[in-house]
Amino acid sequence: MVSTFPNPASVDFSRIRLSIRSLQPQLIEWRRRLHQQPELGFQEKLTAEFVSYKLQEWGIEHQTNIAQTGIVATIKGNKLGTEKVLAIRADMDALPIQELNEVPYRSQHDGVMHACGHDGHTAIALGTAYYLQQHRQDFAGIVKIIFQPAEEGPGGAKPMIEAGVLKNPDVDAIIGLHLWNNLPLGKVGVRAGALMAAVESFQCTILGKGGHGAMPHQTVDSIVVAAQIVNALQTIVARNVNPIDSAVVTVGELHAGTKCNVIADIAKMTGTVRYFNPAFDGFFKQRIEQIIAGICQSYGASYDLEYWSLYPPVINDASMAELVRSVAEEVIETPMGVVPECQTMGGEDMSFFLQEVPGCYFFVGAANPDKDLAYPHHHPRFDFDETALAMGVEIFIRCVEKFCA
Repeated sequence: MVSTFPNPASVDFSRIRLSIRSLQPQLIEWRRRLHQQPELGFQEKLTAEFVSYKLQEWGIEHQTNIAQTGIVATIKGNKLGTEKVLAIRADMDALPIQELNEVPYRSQHDGVMHACGHDGHTAIALGTAYYLQQHRQDFAGIVKIIFQPAEEGPGGAKPMIEAGVLKNPDVDAIIGLHLWNNLPLGKVGVRAGALMAAVESFQCTILGKGGHGAMPHQTVDSIVVAAQIVNALQTIVARNVNPIDSAVVTVGELHAGTKCNVIADIAKMTGTVRYFNPAFDGFFKQRIEQIIAGICQSYGASYDLEYWSLYPPVINDASMAELVRSVAEEVIETPMGVVPECQTMGGEDMSFFLQEVPGCYFFVGAANPDKDLAYPHHHPRFDFDETALAMGVEIFIRCVEKFCA
């Protein structure tokens, strides 16, 4: 059963136009259908088929099978004016998580779940496409809607860019949103500059010399070496990074040993690095290896280090952030409805699009504790207040109308 458009007393949604509010039941229906059939990165076949079916039903020109499962829809406005091209990006993939929600629309795919809101992003993009196609007289220029695979990994933005989604016609700017349970319903997070962090990761194997736990002098204890490395890595942020900058070095895994009286010859650790300042590109890789190499040498161990730079930081263009901010203030009437300081050390491959063209990525608050809809992202009980769907469409539409005026 599709719910009606909710209107919490604490939030005034009267500024969402009636024609978009009337879409809310369809937005919920699409979102829940997608939620029931989550798919991992580059496996979004059912999702892509559904998106393509709806676009074809509405007579919207689109290309499929871009970067495997990606789709790009193109809608040209009929209003006289600019020839600008604005892109809107939505990610489609889910996560390898077993859903624990007891809801009628829970995941039907064992071990896979939309635990980050990408089902909502896709539904919002579909609603935006439908509305624009029905109201082409209200905007000039061209809108490209990019349905992207694999944001959660290994990353679908870069291969879509390489496939030419920002060309023919050339995109002038791009916007995208993330439904965000770190903000309550009725708030929008938008800021110029760094919004989300760069994502880098590493895996290190410490190679020591095993032996008897009672005879450590005959060994090179890989666990002791690894422990020293874990502690020393924390000094990078504490002593090598300007306190004005923000950065994180986290060792998330450490595996070694088989028995209490056996000194392990091998220890393996993995970790992640996050930062906002693009000037740190390459710095952490170099510094981490210097520390690992120095400690291993001092203990007589050796090491094998692999390091990956996954996503650059999400850096919003100032003029595009101002566009989104101005629109959000028109849509949301609540005090402090637009939150400028909303940075997170989470990462996003929207960053690759923002390296190519000016743009803005922003957060739409979707948490509602009163409905038990406030679990964090990537939690097996994650869900969001679907009222945010119409809000997302409204913001996108107004951005199109202003940018393509």
